[in-house]
Amino acid sequence: QVQLVESGGGLVQAGGSLRLSCAASGSIFSLNTMSWYRQAPGKQRGLVASITSGGISYYLDSVKGRCTISRDNANNTVYLQMHSLKVEDTAVYYCKIVTPRGEYWGQGTQVTVSS
Repeated sequence: QVQLVESGGGLVQAGGSLRLSCAASGSIFSLNTMSWYRQAPGKQRGLVASITSGGISYYLDSVKGRCTISRDNANNTVYLQMHSLKVEDTAVYYCKIVTPRGEYWGQGTQVTVSS
């Protein structure tokens, strides 16, 4: 079993920055992909960014240039640094890890961007 614990969400003004963290524990394989998803009220959950254990990253077009995903493999932690936040970035942000044995989700952390 794998547990994911997110932190770093909060309330920020438009144009501000936040850094989300997600610490994984349990049966984590060295080969995995860690991702951040978000879900705004009334909308489907969607992928924001992902990073493989080898460091290959992917970004949603609307966050390119504003967000950076990184990971600390030694501590099984993934980060999402967000800059120039917009009101439309408001959502619950979820961490996900995909391992050879399955995929696991965190409980989510709220990000609210005020105008």
